[in-house]
Formats: sequence, C-alpha cells, structure tokens
Amino acid sequence: MITVRFSYSDGLYTGFSVRGHAGLAEAGEDVLCAAVSSAAYLVANTLTDVAGAPCDAAVSDAEMTVRLSEWDAEPVQVLLKGFALHLRELSRQYPRHLKVIYGGKNNA
Repeated sequence: MITVRFSYSDGLYTGFSVRGHAGLAEAGEDVLCAAVSSAAYLVANTLTDVAGAPCDAAVSDAEMTVRLSEWDAEPVQVLLKGFALHLRELSRQYPRHLKVIYGGKNNA
C-alpha cells in the first residue's frame, strides 16, 4: 500500500511524505505507483525549482518527504491543495492500495 501523509499547521499544508508500493502490478508496470510518483515529483520539483520555495526534500527507494517552513508554505498552497485533491481522488479509485492521511505539524 502507498501511504501519503500531509502535514498541516495553522490552516496550511506544510509538507508531505509518500511511502510504499501499491502492489497492483510488477515494478515498472504499476499504474498507481506511476501516477503517485509522477505527481509527487511534479510537486516537489515545482516547489524547489519553479517556485523557489525553501524546503527539505529527501528521496529514496519507495519514499519521498518534502517539508516547508510555515512561513514559506502560504504562497504554494494552490499546488499542495491540487496534489491533495489528486491523491484523494486516486484513493477513492484504489482504496485498498492508496491511503491519504491529513495530520498535524510534524507528521509528514
């Protein structure tokens, strides 16, 4: 299962983590893994390289974490809300393979 956890503080998304594999198909053939990975990389790259938002980002096999400081989070809320909406819709289509969690300040 893929688990996506959004951190949220004072009304703002402040980061996210993506962990796991969907397990719908073999590695390289899994459409859900591809959709989630592509969206996560799009958001992370847009935050860092397009918006220039200072953030901590880390990537390893089957895991990505992105954290913004709270004062940097406001200008990029549209991007993060769009990502959350995209994942929420995917989780409705694949409820056994994708879980989206919304939480507090330090849980992404």
